[in-house]
Amino acid sequence: MQKIISAGMVAATLLLAGCSTGNQLTSGGQGVRFVEDKPASECRLLGTATGEQSNWLSGQEGEEGGSMRSAANALRNQAAAMGGNVLYGVSSPTQTMLSSFVPTATTMTGQVYKCPE
Repeated sequence: MQKIISAGMVAATLLLAGCSTGNQLTSGGQGVRFVEDKPASECRLLGTATGEQSNWLSGQEGEEGGSMRSAANALRNQAAAMGGNVLYGVSSPTQTMLSSFVPTATTMTGQVYKCPE
């Protein structure tokens, strides 16, 4: 019986550790920058990307900055995977009434551009 409980505790610990880690910025994602002004005409629009950080196990209280940073990392990684190096028009949907009671995911979206370096 004790072996079953120990195995369950190990599985739960691994699950929590795997789910609570944030999105790490990849080497490609490090080359993606956010801009406020629309990219110049020599830049090519590649599409729209979305970055998300699940807050289901960690919740949102006290971790909003970390959650937003993790969603931004996921967004930059996605933009790099698309071949882009610039993110423009990045937004994060506002919190809903539901997110006050249930830890919903933090999401960021933006337009991905490939600009000359």
